[in-house]
Amino acid sequence: MTLEATGADIDIGKFWKTLGERPIGATVVTARGAGGPVGFLGLSAAHVTANPPTMLVSIDRKTSALTSVLESGHFAVNFLPEGQAALANMFGGKGEKVFAEGDWDTLATGAPVFNAALGVFDCAVDKVVEHGDISIIIGTVKGVRAKGDGAPLIFFRGKFLSD
Repeated sequence: MTLEATGADIDIGKFWKTLGERPIGATVVTARGAGGPVGFLGLSAAHVTANPPTMLVSIDRKTSALTSVLESGHFAVNFLPEGQAALANMFGGKGEKVFAEGDWDTLATGAPVFNAALGVFDCAVDKVVEHGDISIIIGTVKGVRAKGDGAPLIFFRGKFLSD
């Protein structure tokens, strides 16, 4: 069934349904807060520019990890490989003991990085932009890691495809 709306007819449900038509590589965004490592499923992570290398993540202001990202001044964007839907769901709030799963390390900032990630950007917070109900965190890349092989975990129409 085709969905179409304009102007005031575009509600949150129609917005999310339309956004779901775009396949996204699943990412987990992490930081090391005062109480230990924190993270969330960051499906809106994106690059800003390559000169200087800069990434952004959007964080709902209700997400508990936001305080740790702001206080620590860092975050890492981890691109998940296929086979990691259970881990992604844990970071999406559908599980417990997230950092007990998998093998974790750090790069430059001290933010946790997932060793099995296809790629990682380790960033220092540079700027915060408040918009609507989210905080857009822009970070300068301080470390990178790329595997060079493997397939991504893809999120499409509300579910992970490769698992």
